[in-house]
Amino acid sequence: MLSTTLSTALNRQITLEFESSNLYLQVSSWCMQKGLEGCAGFFREHADEERMHMQKMFDYVNETGSYAVLDPMEKPKNDFESIVEVFKITYAHEQMITKEINNLVSIAFKEGDFSTFNFLQWYVEEQHEEEQLFKSVLDKIDLIGMAGNGLFFIDQEVAKMRSEMVTESAG
Repeated sequence: MLSTTLSTALNRQITLEFESSNLYLQVSSWCMQKGLEGCAGFFREHADEERMHMQKMFDYVNETGSYAVLDPMEKPKNDFESIVEVFKITYAHEQMITKEINNLVSIAFKEGDFSTFNFLQWYVEEQHEEEQLFKSVLDKIDLIGMAGNGLFFIDQEVAKMRSEMVTESAG
C-alpha cells in the first residue's frame, strides 16, 4: 500500500496527465481550424498518449491498494497567436510534467518505496523523450522560419514526425 504522501502525489499526477491530454486535444482542434492538419494529428496522437499515461498511473494506484481519485481539472487554453506559441507552451508544459515526475521519484526514493520508484522509471524515460521531441519541433521551426511557405513546411515536418512516432509505437 502506498503512503498517504505518495498516494496524494500520484493522484495529483494522474490529474496532470489528464490535463495534458485535454490540452493537446484542444491544441489539435485549434490546429485543425488553422488548416494545420499535420500539427493537428501530432497533437491528437499526443492527447491519446497522455490519456494512456494517466490510465497507467491510475491502474497502478488502484493495484497497490490505494484509491485513485481525479481532482478538478483546469480548462485548457484554447486561443493561440501562432503555431510557435503553441509549441512553446506545450514544450514548457512538458518541462513542468518532467519536474513533477522527478518529484514523484524523489518521494518514492525517500520513502523507500522501490516498487513505485521502479514503476516511475518508465515515466522518467518517457519525459526525456517528450522534451526532446518538443524541443526538436521548436528547433525545426527556427530553421524553417515563418516567412513565405514556412508554416506549410512546418506542418509537413510535424506530420512526418507524427508518422515516425506512430510507426515506432506500433513496432
